[in-house]
Amino acid sequence: MLPENPSSNPSPATGATNPPVPGFIEYRMREAYAAFGIHRADRLLNGTQPGPGAVLMRSNDYLCLARHPRVIGAEVAALREEGHGDSLSRVFAHRREDRHRALERRIARLVGTEDAVLCMSGYCANVGLVQAFAAPGTPVYVDMKAHASLWEGIRSAGAVARPFPHNDPGRLERQVRQHGPGLVLVDALYSTTGTIAPLHAFADVAEAHGCALVVDETHSFGAHGRDGAGLVEALGLSGRVHFRTFGLSKAVAARGGVIACPARAADFFRYEALPMIFSTSVLGHEAAGFDAVLDIFAGEPWRREQLHANHRRLRDGLLVLGYPVDASDSQIIPLEAGPEEAVVTLREALARHGVFGAVFCAPATPPSRAMVRLTVNCGLGEEEIQRVLAACKAIRDEVGLARWPSRRRQQPRHAPALMAAE
Repeated sequence: MLPENPSSNPSPATGATNPPVPGFIEYRMREAYAAFGIHRADRLLNGTQPGPGAVLMRSNDYLCLARHPRVIGAEVAALREEGHGDSLSRVFAHRREDRHRALERRIARLVGTEDAVLCMSGYCANVGLVQAFAAPGTPVYVDMKAHASLWEGIRSAGAVARPFPHNDPGRLERQVRQHGPGLVLVDALYSTTGTIAPLHAFADVAEAHGCALVVDETHSFGAHGRDGAGLVEALGLSGRVHFRTFGLSKAVAARGGVIACPARAADFFRYEALPMIFSTSVLGHEAAGFDAVLDIFAGEPWRREQLHANHRRLRDGLLVLGYPVDASDSQIIPLEAGPEEAVVTLREALARHGVFGAVFCAPATPPSRAMVRLTVNCGLGEEEIQRVLAACKAIRDEVGLARWPSRRRQQPRHAPALMAAE
């Protein structure tokens, strides 16, 4: 339970005392804590901390660029030359020929679209795109596993969410036939499951029924396609997808986002999307770092090749051990233990063996389908992969692998064939 008056005691950190929280806020917090437990999120997300030599499988830095000297050097040079920059909303500088605009044009050329717009984050890009292009009442067809920012965009627009089952073009088409043209929102590569969307089929549905297709490439940008251009480009769909969004917090290992789209739509987005108007632009030195990352995407393709080799090695090893990870198509491997208590057990069992993934639970997943997500990167060596596999083998009985609901749902797609964990 919450204390009767949380603000009545001085903070141990500052000694300050805040005013009492109004009753309606207190009620909101009490209801939430009664439903989920006061320390639920902290207990689920923060367990044993990694020590020296731990294998870290929770970073989104897929291509190991966070410490790349070329990126750091570009940012330092820009800081020395320009400082932090204007710290303006980008709405005041869209026509300025500067580092940001040059980067937008470069990204547009890379992904094969007319224009691109640099945003403050992938979250802002998705919210702003749906808010800008969906009028109130517009049907928005959204994959049930699509990122939360796309759902938030629907709410911001006052549009009507029409969810369809994950990666199911047939159900999407039935929805569109019933409710008419609208936006179709999918991820290219899903952040919890590692599954890749059937983008050709989604493009067919969108074209046949006058819909606009939006593909979030946050987890595929940099990791797939020519020079890291993403899955839409890799599949030859650049001329059939209306909008692409890219969060730059994964393979780019930074903050920021991008939308890539027709030039006329880009101009509309610049002056209509609320996150563009009411947020400060990414800073100049960040844009310089992004530019250096694109150089690395083009010049060091071995990073993508090693990323996918490491993913296959780990996924196939886990399949042999009986883990239900067959749905993982790319660098994200979910260990879906089921209820949240089971995930706490799994997280701590892995930690005792020096392996640390990321816990995903509600609201990122349904409460009964919580998981430890392992994210692969290009820097993992064979010794580290073997340590992860050895840990997962050692803990199978402890974590009750044979009873995981996800094992019953699994439909094998990848070799090697599954072997029983018992």
